[in-house]
Amino acid sequence: MRTSRLLAAGGILTMAVGLASAPNAVADAGLSFSNPRVSPAPALAPGGTPTQDCAPDGTPGWIGRSITPPTLSADVQVPAGVSTLPDIAVRDTTTEPSTQVLRATGLAVQNGTVSDQVPGLQDGHSYVWHAYANADGADTSTPECHFRVDLTPPTVSVNSTDFPVLGSGQTPTKFAGQPGTFTFTAADPVPAGGAASGVACLQYALSPAQLGIFTGCGGANSVVPDASGKASVQLTPADWGSNTLLVEAVDNAGNVSQPFSYNFYAPSSPPPAVPGDVDNDGVPDIVVADSAGNLQVINGSSGSSTPRETFPAADAPGGSGSWTGIQIAHRGWLPNTATADTVFAHDPKNPGALYAYRNQGSLQLGGQNSTLVSRPTTCQDVTGAVVSCPAGYGLDWSGVTQLVALGSTDPGRPDDPSLLTVEGGNLWLFAGVNFRGFTVARQLTTAGNWNGYDLVAPGADAQGNLALWARDRATGDLHAYPLPKKADGTFDFSALADSTAHVVASGFTTAAYPTLGSSGDLDGDGAPDLWAVTGDGHLDVFSGWSAPYDFGALK
Repeated sequence: MRTSRLLAAGGILTMAVGLASAPNAVADAGLSFSNPRVSPAPALAPGGTPTQDCAPDGTPGWIGRSITPPTLSADVQVPAGVSTLPDIAVRDTTTEPSTQVLRATGLAVQNGTVSDQVPGLQDGHSYVWHAYANADGADTSTPECHFRVDLTPPTVSVNSTDFPVLGSGQTPTKFAGQPGTFTFTAADPVPAGGAASGVACLQYALSPAQLGIFTGCGGANSVVPDASGKASVQLTPADWGSNTLLVEAVDNAGNVSQPFSYNFYAPSSPPPAVPGDVDNDGVPDIVVADSAGNLQVINGSSGSSTPRETFPAADAPGGSGSWTGIQIAHRGWLPNTATADTVFAHDPKNPGALYAYRNQGSLQLGGQNSTLVSRPTTCQDVTGAVVSCPAGYGLDWSGVTQLVALGSTDPGRPDDPSLLTVEGGNLWLFAGVNFRGFTVARQLTTAGNWNGYDLVAPGADAQGNLALWARDRATGDLHAYPLPKKADGTFDFSALADSTAHVVASGFTTAAYPTLGSSGDLDGDGAPDLWAVTGDGHLDVFSGWSAPYDFGALK
């Protein structure tokens, strides 16, 4: 074989497309040619129908990047006695006059096919080629076939004002679970003195999905840009937190860009802040220990005792090893936390400490996640006037025998927690929160007659009035003491002066209901509701304090 090559400087081709046939050539007495083809086959769109463009006035297809140079081939019929070998010639037609870049002569015919590779093709250039022979004065040839070359992958970028890129300093305007608009901008660089195939489409994947192998435009996760290279899609990040959108552009030669990784933050879609909610879903929760000493969080509106979260007994405060007997109170939240309840815990067996578990978007109940709550050194009387703390007022929480979260008593800070305790048989209100705990201790009673009651704090009703409920352990009577809101936004605590008054129901004996509590309004009627654990371990939820509904046995 004798080969003459005139090769222009250029890149290496990368991407393969399939094969197709061209019209047969007319043969004289010498060699006859048919089916001229280039591999990888040129195409007008990625994954589209290959075109060898061997007809007059056709549109040449594109060849993209490949790890090997394109191969030019044609089928050859060699009559008996003919010893002539075929030739292949390639010209660059990008500019006039065209220039020859390959003339391969005397090529071997193998299995009825003549082939030769053509390296060094230039990015953005157009080419024409044919296979031919001259035998005994008879010229035969394939038709002239055309193709174009695009060796440069496209580029792509992403932008979104709904979900700005991380690090931009911009605030998202949408939340997880909401659709946001993402704008893709793609371009196919045009080489100097040549042409580009143009961007065909973009494909994308929102985490946790990944980009797959490109199989063609038109899929569910692909989009065709407009003439300026822009395309917009609406995508919904399912999970709050950091998300990643992967986008790649594909040009008409089949070149695929490097994936563009767009990292953005989708904030948690905030449910309405509801006192009594500890798991950040906008629904008040029942927090109660199970028979194994674990602490369960049960959705108060679910109708089921199946817990949404369970915290193991080993995480109980003070190393007690069980949540059983731990006094739990939650309604409202301390500063610099999520808008869900701070949980307070007090262990009567180790009574000096009061623990606070701050909610930071999720509640973590464990020793390393708690902080000690400071006890006020400023005291008030029942009217709110500052007085000297009485003799016997402790500097820690050792005197606390009961603990409930009453609800905010500060008209200017409706989300603040306050704690109502029984100490020495009297009721004390702890309010005026700061980061460390409470700043004011208010003595609400002085008669010392509250030791025989189990306190229940139902929270505010629809009009903002507070109340205190209490079960007389000796009789099973349920008392409901109104604490109405006054015109100035403060509350009237005068009903607490007589612990024996305001009986509203009976039958709530300690045998029938060892545990009573309230998480506020659980049925949406604007009034707080009682819940109770029965003697056989079922969870009953009442409408107010009547018509109990069995949520089922505690798990």
